[in-house]
Amino acid sequence: MFERILLAVDGSEHSAKAVPVAGDLSRRYDGEVIVLHAREHEVTWGADIDIETADEARQLVDGVVRELKDAGTNVRGEVVRVALGQTARAILDIARESDVGLIVMGTRGLSDWGRLLMGSVAHKVVHLSEVPVLVVR
Repeated sequence: MFERILLAVDGSEHSAKAVPVAGDLSRRYDGEVIVLHAREHEVTWGADIDIETADEARQLVDGVVRELKDAGTNVRGEVVRVALGQTARAILDIARESDVGLIVMGTRGLSDWGRLLMGSVAHKVVHLSEVPVLVVR
């Protein structure tokens, strides 16, 4: 059931809490974790502006991969570049392409009002995913 788990990370303390959860589940089911970070960019006035550098994104993913490997988890990492506001869609696309059985991610625990005002990647993923989503607070 959870032979392949997609772990979405963004570098926040909330996503860091999801790392050991994904690792533990993967080891219990003798599975694999795919660590995914969606690196956002914005096109403004014809300029393509990265929100973070490719090196920063790769360092984030490599750090999580190393942490999970050290704990005995079968793991690989992936960084994708997405348009600003398209992170949830990228997570769902990679989950489908990779045939995962579970998506694990952290959340800031926004209220309904906060989600309405700001939007929430976790909220979108939970409501649009075709596979179970485990949200860690």
